[in-house]
Amino acid sequence: MNTAGIHPSAIIEDGAQIDPSAQIGPFCVIGADVVIAANVVLKSHVVVAGQTEIGEGTTVFSFAVIGEVPQDLKFKGEASALVIGKRNRIREHVTMNGGTEGGGGETRIGDDCLFMAGCHVAHDAHIGNRVIVVNSAAVAGHCVLEDDVIIGGLSGIAVPMVTNDVITYGLVQAPRGELDGLNLVGLKRRGVARGDITALRAAFQMLAQGEGTFHDRADRLGKESDSEYVREIVAFVMGDSDRSFLTPR
Repeated sequence: MNTAGIHPSAIIEDGAQIDPSAQIGPFCVIGADVVIAANVVLKSHVVVAGQTEIGEGTTVFSFAVIGEVPQDLKFKGEASALVIGKRNRIREHVTMNGGTEGGGGETRIGDDCLFMAGCHVAHDAHIGNRVIVVNSAAVAGHCVLEDDVIIGGLSGIAVPMVTNDVITYGLVQAPRGELDGLNLVGLKRRGVARGDITALRAAFQMLAQGEGTFHDRADRLGKESDSEYVREIVAFVMGDSDRSFLTPR
């Protein structure tokens, strides 16, 4: 191991694999089963434990604890992995836990995500690319966040605030996590064309006020709309899942 980028006060257990281009700051603690890729930066006082992989170009800020054992009473010491993708920014005091046997044994983070200070990612969660989790939000065990999701500060996912699946492009607000519309700000920021946004708004109105059950309305949308974005919502609702959805109020 090339120690040029490792501060003398850092503790690196035997077996850890650290790319020579990585920067390990003061008082970091790196476990024996950790793999750190090229150009990763760990600021001071970062703990990386367990069977954890940190992808290329990721930066982890001070006092984050990455890859510790799950906070699950069913966890009995089985193999527990955390895989973090490329170019993520993991801010101060973030915690991310490994997986459990009951959830597949692996927590997974995609690429280009931002985890703001104090947020938590629990065991067996799967998070896509370009996800933003804002300060002090908590993503509970077994949750799935797909690409481009934004979680607002102090939000709880899979606790009494957000208990069911949220449609693609949906906007959830209020203390009890109600589906309150579409994330129009996020759509505009992504450069979605005005015509597609208009189609999405019309689709949401049909889901909210149309005849039949929620699935009936989604099925009808799939037959009537030519919008690629609307079809994404339809595919999500009509997909193979035994979970319920938040429905428009």
